[in-house]
Amino acid sequence: MKDKTLLILAAGMGSRFGGLKQLEPVGPNGEFIIDYSIYDAIRCGFNKIVFIIKEEHFDLFKDTIGSRIEKYASEKNVKVEYVFQNLDNLPKGYSIPEERVKPLGTAHAILCAKDVIKEPFMIINADDFYGYNAFLTGKDFIDNNDSNTIGLVGYNVINTLTENGTVKRGVCHIKNGYLDELDESEIWVSDDKIKVKSLVTGKLYEIEKEKKVSMNMICFYPEFFDYIEKQFLKFLNHADLLKQEFLIPVVVSDGIKEKICKVKVLDTTAKWVGVTYKEDKEMVEFYINGLIEDKEYPNNLWN
Repeated sequence: MKDKTLLILAAGMGSRFGGLKQLEPVGPNGEFIIDYSIYDAIRCGFNKIVFIIKEEHFDLFKDTIGSRIEKYASEKNVKVEYVFQNLDNLPKGYSIPEERVKPLGTAHAILCAKDVIKEPFMIINADDFYGYNAFLTGKDFIDNNDSNTIGLVGYNVINTLTENGTVKRGVCHIKNGYLDELDESEIWVSDDKIKVKSLVTGKLYEIEKEKKVSMNMICFYPEFFDYIEKQFLKFLNHADLLKQEFLIPVVVSDGIKEKICKVKVLDTTAKWVGVTYKEDKEMVEFYINGLIEDKEYPNNLWN
């Protein structure tokens, strides 16, 4: 079994601890969604956890999440590391406009972890609940594939929606089990049909309930850092650095077009849940409590 790292994109989280509804506890003993993701990853054999955070949020993050994770991880021989996504984390000779406050995007966040990850790794968003089967799917892919292929865990779109408004998802257009195109889109339900508006082309279309979408749960090999770095230089040379973000779905799509990588779409039976809108929180709590009743998780996750 290979060494495997879980890379958690959490640079946008720190400022939310002060009161935004997305990061209120959802478990019966104050657990956040991120706790369940780490618990699932460790029981699936991931032996290193890397948090991407803002440097100014380190103390807050460590007190709120990191300390309890570190204690449990040490008992399981799992290493925990922290990486900072800062706006000055740039190649020599480049700078970002002083007015910019927002992080540079998910691909930049991943690139910031280059020096601490030398093994296959899987990325996730910090505040998405992915489900045990999704982590098991990622683990099996890493253990049974080499560095020529990326694995993207694809969810049936019907398992990723909320009744409370539109969501943003990457619609997977697939050929022979491999990703042909990843269309970043807004998705909503109208008249019992799933509607899509591409954020890239503006195209409006409908998709079936079983259509696969990306929730940013992707398995990479460490050699892919070199391609991200190459694409980052292009971004810095051509993007509006005050507003634009360097995003991993775009980098992956470019890699497919340039035949740098193949992306296998991995099927999961898991259901995604998350707090896109404040009204979603009650549903997430209900869903997690149901899993606890079914013995999928212990009542006190870290006890």
